Amino acid sequence: MAGFAELTIDQGANFSTAVTVKDANGNGLNLSGYTVASQMRKSYYSTSSNTFTSTITDSGNGEITISMTGANTSNLTPGRYVYDLLITSGPGIKTRVVEGIITVLPSVTR
Repeated sequence: MAGFAELTIDQGANFSTAVTVKDANGNGLNLSGYTVASQMRKSYYSTSSNTFTSTITDSGNGEITISMTGANTSNLTPGRYVYDLLITSGPGIKTRVVEGIITVLPSVTR
């Protein structure tokens, strides 16, 4: 089962957060040979999405960073979204490791 986390993005600002994927013993999962992907959508059924830059930042300890530039967050409409983060092993097995709600807060300064 995927973990759940609520995130906040400030419209127009750079966004970045780190996620640590752990194995059954609570140790960082070795992500060597894995790929990662993460998207946010207005609802689970939306056909349009916004894609995060997803990077394995420490493969030996299971650390992943998802981010979005200020130019990209400027294009987000303030409100509530859903997101998830998937890892894919070398043989193609996909696992959702975290999911949740993102709140995009409007910007005053443009």
